Amino acid sequence: MQIFYHEGSRTFHLCNDSISYIMTILRNGHLGQLYFGKRIQDKEDFSYLLETCERPMTSYLYENDRTFSLEHIRQEYPVFGTTDYRQPAVEILQENGSRISDFQYQSHEIREGKPGLRGLPATYAEENEEAKTLIVTLYDAVSGVRAELLYTIFALGGVLARSVRFFNAGGKTAYITRAMSLCLDLPDCDYEWLQLSGCWARECQIQTRNLAPGISSIGSMRGNSSHEQNPFLVLKRKHTDERQGEAIGFSFLYSGNFRIQAEVDAHETLRVLVGLDPETFTWKLAGGEAFQTPEAVMVYTDQGCNHMSQTFHRLYQKRLARGYWRDRPRPILINNWEATYFDFTEERLVELAKKAKECGVELFVLDDGWFGARSSDKAGLGDWVANRKRLAGGIAGLAEKIEGLGLKFGLWFEPEMVNKDSDFYRAHPDWILSTPERSASHGRYQYVLDFSRKEAVDAIYVQMAKILREAKVSYIKWDMNRSITECYSAALPPDRQGETYHRYMLGVYALYERLTSEFPDVLFESCASGGGRFDPGMLYYAPQGWASDNSDAVERLKIQYGASMCYPVSSIGSHVSVTPNHQVFRNTPLHTRANVACFGTFGYELDLNQLTKEELEEVKEQIAFFKRYRRVLQFGSFYRLKSPFEGNETVWMAVSEDQKTAIVGWYRVLNCVNASYTRVRLQGLHPAYRYRNARTGRYHYGDELMHVGLLTSDETAGQVPDGVEPYTDYESRIYVLEVEET
Repeated sequence: MQIFYHEGSRTFHLCNDSISYIMTILRNGHLGQLYFGKRIQDKEDFSYLLETCERPMTSYLYENDRTFSLEHIRQEYPVFGTTDYRQPAVEILQENGSRISDFQYQSHEIREGKPGLRGLPATYAEENEEAKTLIVTLYDAVSGVRAELLYTIFALGGVLARSVRFFNAGGKTAYITRAMSLCLDLPDCDYEWLQLSGCWARECQIQTRNLAPGISSIGSMRGNSSHEQNPFLVLKRKHTDERQGEAIGFSFLYSGNFRIQAEVDAHETLRVLVGLDPETFTWKLAGGEAFQTPEAVMVYTDQGCNHMSQTFHRLYQKRLARGYWRDRPRPILINNWEATYFDFTEERLVELAKKAKECGVELFVLDDGWFGARSSDKAGLGDWVANRKRLAGGIAGLAEKIEGLGLKFGLWFEPEMVNKDSDFYRAHPDWILSTPERSASHGRYQYVLDFSRKEAVDAIYVQMAKILREAKVSYIKWDMNRSITECYSAALPPDRQGETYHRYMLGVYALYERLTSEFPDVLFESCASGGGRFDPGMLYYAPQGWASDNSDAVERLKIQYGASMCYPVSSIGSHVSVTPNHQVFRNTPLHTRANVACFGTFGYELDLNQLTKEELEEVKEQIAFFKRYRRVLQFGSFYRLKSPFEGNETVWMAVSEDQKTAIVGWYRVLNCVNASYTRVRLQGLHPAYRYRNARTGRYHYGDELMHVGLLTSDETAGQVPDGVEPYTDYESRIYVLEVEET
């Protein structure tokens, strides 16, 4: 891991064993992009990679020079309006009305380690030897605004983290109207674009298309990163698959409005921009004030999409998630929501917890309905005080009973929302986001608290902290059940209203930071009606997220497979629920529901007291299995082998760090008649290790399983021989492969 600066050619080269990133200071003082890709040897001069020539209908910067135009130069942090007609990375509105900027190189600094970003989630290095950071300072003399470009390269993997800090060193007020965290100009556009899209209950669906001239983009203007578009993009070569080929992944560590776009120009070069959504953002930067953009992470690989994903998994699992639960297997939980909804009593909760304890569950979670006047979704939000008619001893009393059973206790909150039918709203009606003289929209009969106001955040903190201090709460499910509308803060002046969306997210992060710091042993799980805010920004505070409100096993194959493109298995909240499923009303076998959910945090969301004796025995076996193998399932290397987006079968697997244990999940949606023989080639095994297949009792060397394959043929062919269990639609199997110690 090195960061070189060559004074003669004014060239920077960031590199480790995997990647090189090379840029140069252009003759006009801007930064030019020369190369990003597989590691190459360093040398003094790469300036010849910057190609220029005279082109028709081109504007040029210098008199008597018809070669230097920013329109045809790859840049690091481009501006619009001075010969570059592509989308810019930055735009500054100045007092005279101009939006023209000229950010020229001023200085640079190379630091060991990685600096944090104040008030924002970011990757980190625990030791200075893990990373190096280059800070390049650019300065616009007319506006007086300084831009510090931060580049951090990690010692391991093809990872580069980027962000920008602005500082107004002049005396004039400026307005930042666009501040992208990352720009990458690539020399060609021969890539496929892969995104994770969907909607509520159908998140993280993989969508792939070819790039074409013009702009391809994803983003959110909803105030949250959204169910519709995850803040993640892959550019991959057309021959790239899971196992081989070049791919570049882009991930934005932010939970609010964002934009990720790729622009193909007329000469087939490609510009990628990642950052805050410019349509819903402006920031007033008075003299002496600073603004920090959120962090964006790029990952390059030449070993296929699965290798790219594993790089993200390791980084986000170990150097984004923090605290007590970062490296610990997650407790097996039961959540009462789909078992009771709002219709519960303390006695019913305790009975459910008793049965859960009998089955081996470790954590009981009380969901919505425990507070204020909450008996439906029309009242109570904002009043985070236990309803004593339902819970005679309050949260402390119920938690004591649950702990007395030998379980940990968890609790649901939706701290960013309020119902108008609540004491909190009646005391502070001006603390919601709403536009003067306009009607205020609701979602689920609730309104969004103005978390850009510190006093609103403080008031919610006081209520939550009081409960956590007084009761034995080991887990918090933090929900957000609507997007933002009428985004206006009564606490901000007119010329700062464009800051409201971002200040709101800073308020959310600030509350998370206070609570996770004061209660470091509490496990936080983020949720936004499922996957509405399933993003890297949340992982910094909550090491796991409820990936979707849809708990149907068949739908979860696509959701969890798609999420694994960027997010580690340990972060994917996944539960076994009742059938018919409450989202799609599908009947799936109990074993398939568990076989899907075990590749995640794992838990149950049903009334165990309604199961048959045989089903309860099966649940006990599922829990015992998960306890034995959960470290492999949650923290092992994850491999995608067959995609649910491409066929009737899905296959994935997890391999332990020592390569001595592998768990393979095989899933088939619809049954087949007289089907073909099938096998699947595994990955990540040690070629010379001898593995025992627990399902068949046979032994196989790792090289056989990876090159010949694991046999997955159906044991029936439209008829069921004696002694063979019949298969159905929605079938699944778990294969456990272990090296037996001698």
